[in-house]
Amino acid sequence: MTMGKRTQATALEVRLLREGIIESKHIVQAVICDDRGRILSVAGNAETSTFVRSALKPFQALAATSIGTLERYDLSDKDLAIITSSHKGTIEQVRQVFNILWRADVDPSALQCPIPEGKRSPLEYNCSGKHAGMLAVCQQCNWSLNNYLQRKHPVQQLILSKVSELLRMPSEEFISAHDDCGAPTYLLQLGQMGSLYAQLASRSTLDMERIVRAMTHHPVMVAGEGEFDTELMLAIPGELVSKSGAEGVQCIGRLGEGMGLAIKVIDGAKRAKYAAAIHILQQLGWITPSVADALSEKFMNFGKYKRLEVIGELSFL
Repeated sequence: MTMGKRTQATALEVRLLREGIIESKHIVQAVICDDRGRILSVAGNAETSTFVRSALKPFQALAATSIGTLERYDLSDKDLAIITSSHKGTIEQVRQVFNILWRADVDPSALQCPIPEGKRSPLEYNCSGKHAGMLAVCQQCNWSLNNYLQRKHPVQQLILSKVSELLRMPSEEFISAHDDCGAPTYLLQLGQMGSLYAQLASRSTLDMERIVRAMTHHPVMVAGEGEFDTELMLAIPGELVSKSGAEGVQCIGRLGEGMGLAIKVIDGAKRAKYAAAIHILQQLGWITPSVADALSEKFMNFGKYKRLEVIGELSFL
């Protein structure tokens, strides 16, 4: 990755106002990168490291697109969208996950993601699509299904090799930990996350093109109605690709320009990352004022007495 002369600036501050009086504050860091890994603008420190969490899912999906798994099992773009998803466990979404396993002749009992509280099946867990995609790859390659979450398993090594290639970083240098669903996730700098999404948005390979098409054509599969990623992609079809991660991570790619935005809320607050994203997207001109207003109404206003505001701007390098 190419670092500019200055890769840090004043961070953003998201404030919760109760009848106009500050009640809480969240510190937010953000970075914009191009598809060559150059940092274009920043708030906070572009070299801050954090786990990429579910924002990694479009790149974990490269395992399925790169070796012909989709073709082998006649999987659709809708199937690919659910592989990238953090879904809500709706009937439609669960059926899509089941479709992947059915076509690959994998029993749902092979899923090693948790069963959500109050639910009956791991199919309903928000990461089940990702797991189904991994299992389909394993089935195609005759790799073992019972240990597919282990870091040294071939499917995880395939995913790591794809991320390593995109970031031009030796695979042995990556620091990994298990995500809540049991799959490996990686500790990345904020600038590296922005670079990944810039490359995704550039659609420079057929694999990237297909993943972007799946996510933008089927945004309800990626998250669900009322969820930020879905609502953003529905608001401006074909212009942005968006994926949230836990603990205050949000990544967005600007299609047609090969630019990526990565956001990290230091205290991990979900509400703050959405507010910061809307603020930054409007500053960049990636969404119109009317779209920003509509998103703000959904994600920044909380009834009659509470709302969020964002203080600060990105510094352009």
